[in-house]
This record gives sequence, C-alpha cells and structure tokens, in this order.
Amino acid sequence: MSLGMSLAAPTDEELISRSQAGDKAAFGQLVCRYREMVQSTAYRFCGDPHLAEDIAQDAFVKIWHSIPRFQVGNFKSWVYRIVMNTAIDYTRRAQPTVDIDEVPLTTAGDNPESAMLRLERAQAIRQAIMHLPPHSRAALILREYEGLSYKEIAEVLNIPLGTVMSRLNYARNRLRAVLAPLLEEAHASQNR
Repeated sequence: MSLGMSLAAPTDEELISRSQAGDKAAFGQLVCRYREMVQSTAYRFCGDPHLAEDIAQDAFVKIWHSIPRFQVGNFKSWVYRIVMNTAIDYTRRAQPTVDIDEVPLTTAGDNPESAMLRLERAQAIRQAIMHLPPHSRAALILREYEGLSYKEIAEVLNIPLGTVMSRLNYARNRLRAVLAPLLEEAHASQNR
C-alpha cells in the first residue's frame, strides 16, 4: 500500500447505500456508529437499562427493514424518529420504571447528607420525566438531553414546529409544577 492512500472510514452515505443493497456488514458498521446514541436516547425515555436495550434492538431491526426505503436526507434524524416511535410503543405496553443503580452515591468532597439529597433529587426528576405523556417526554428528551434544535425535533417526531414548542412548554410547566416542592426544599436548605 502506498503512503498516499487513505484508510478513511466509509461515510454514512456509503454505508447506507451498501446497506440498502443488502450488505449486512455495512449495516453493522452503522449500528456500531449509532448504538450509543440509540441506547442513551431509549434509556432517557424509559429509565430502565434493560428495557432501553430491548428498545434499541427493536429500533435497529426496524431500521434494517426500513433502510431500503430511506431516501437522501438526515439519517441521524431518521434514526431518532424510529427510536422515539419504538420507545413510545414500548411505554404504551409497559409501566415506566426508574433504575437508579448507576447514580453515584457520593462524589469527592460530598458528605453523606448532601449525597443523599442529590440522589433524591435525581430520582424525583427522573420519576417526573417518566410520568410525562410519551409525546411530551420525547420532545423534552430530544431537546434537553440530546441537544436537538426545535426544527430537528419537528423533523424527528414528524410534527409541526408549533407542536414541538407546545409539547416542550407543557413538559417544562408540568415538571416545574411537580418538582416545585423539591426545588423549594433545596433552596431552603441552601439558605440555612
């Protein structure tokens, strides 16, 4: 091999094209590229790592079956759409759960009381998010955790921009109302 040749990884477009032709190895590379994004999005939606794994696997199966129909566009948004729709379908069938096993109990310099308060707050926030209606939860997760713009969320969820704003407004107001006592308690304990 000459020194001038590049060993650059294939682009998403190349892998998509090869996948559309039935190349399972190319699709496997796409799965590797998007696995972490898909699993973290699913986890943020359902709060259960085992259920998130099931959602991710089901989403990738759906992507594989649908990729022949994918047309040139934003592949990442298309993947988000499939993941969110799959997650919404799963939550219609199952009760939301929250897994807090991965939340660290203490960090450097924490005393046990502040660590417990932080854990309780994190648990309350997750629980509040899990109780949002699925469509509002999807919009909130895509905006606040995945960092998508309103326009990207509209594309992913296949809804008008105004509906994105409405769902986010509802989710934020609902969280504010549910978490108000917790926020007041935190504020009061800081002022002691």
